[in-house]
Amino acid sequence: MKNRTRHILERLDQVREDLLALSDDIWQSIDHNDTQALEEGVAFKREYNARMAAFDQLAGEISTLVQQFTAVRLDESDQADQRSPQAAERIIRDLDQRQAHGLNEDFTFKRPYGFQLGDEARSGVTTWRRLFELICLYLQGLDPRHFASLPGHPKFISRRGNPVFSEDPRALRSAMPLPNGLYAEANLSANHLCTQIGNLLDAFAIDRAALRLYLRQDRDAD
Repeated sequence: MKNRTRHILERLDQVREDLLALSDDIWQSIDHNDTQALEEGVAFKREYNARMAAFDQLAGEISTLVQQFTAVRLDESDQADQRSPQAAERIIRDLDQRQAHGLNEDFTFKRPYGFQLGDEARSGVTTWRRLFELICLYLQGLDPRHFASLPGHPKFISRRGNPVFSEDPRALRSAMPLPNGLYAEANLSANHLCTQIGNLLDAFAIDRAALRLYLRQDRDAD
């Protein structure tokens, strides 16, 4: 039952990410030089975003409820003991057998498996949201004071004034809690999450090429 429950919860998170990717796909397929098509697209996006926000909230509540009752945690598969050099070396050997990817690629409808950044290596990651969270935690551990300044950093505020990081979860559409009272916006597609990861690396003066991403293959999804 435990494996089946985790599988369903992972699928729920994947559906959330796929719906965000679908929205991006539809928007990009619209002829923005066609006024009528653009107006119809804007109307669609408004309605879609509203319903997606409601679905995201409900899906998050269901996931939390099930995890609390069953004691099944979605992050168990990537919680390798990083204090053990042997465990870290094993993860790196596993990742080295896979093709590494960079942030400049299109990750629409693709699944993450792990990453390497500095002395941090993780495998068994199932969603882009979780990968984003792990990189946030890693950078927060490197320099907590600098990370605490991100809510006011102009690079993490959209043109509409929407923050990516905040101390107030109500300022975000889907607030992902981080240590020290910070929250990150998680209601983003795979490509938008990777954009924010790139911005994070820039903010910490880390070369983007230092991050190696690894994707989940079909056999991993089974």
